Amino acid sequence: MATIDDFTKLDIRVGTILEAKVFEKAKRPAYQLKVDFGSEIGIKKSSAQITEVYKPEDLIGKQVLGVVNFPPRQIADFISEVLILGTYSNQGVVLITPDEKVNNGDKLG
Repeated sequence: MATIDDFTKLDIRVGTILEAKVFEKAKRPAYQLKVDFGSEIGIKKSSAQITEVYKPEDLIGKQVLGVVNFPPRQIADFISEVLILGTYSNQGVVLITPDEKVNNGDKLG
C-alpha cells in the first residue's frame, strides 16, 4: 500500500501544451508533446497515448498535469521527459486538467 510519503515524492506540476504531433514510430498510437511547465521546470517533451480522445490541433494551449521528476524514458527514437496524467476511461485516456487557468509550474499539493 502506498503511503503519504510515497505521494509527496512525486512532483506534479501544471503545464501548457505548446506542440502536439503524431508519434509515427511509437508501437501504440501516441502523440509527441512539448509542454511548458514554467520558468523553474521549462519546456519538456512527453509521449502520450491519448489519440482516441484528442486530435493534435485540439491539444495546443490545453493545460495538463504532469509528473516532472520521473527519469527520462526512451520510446523509439524519442526521449519522454515527463508523464502526462490522465484517466483510463471508456472513450480512451482523458487528460487531467485544472478547472481554471493557472500558472505553468503550479504544483499539485
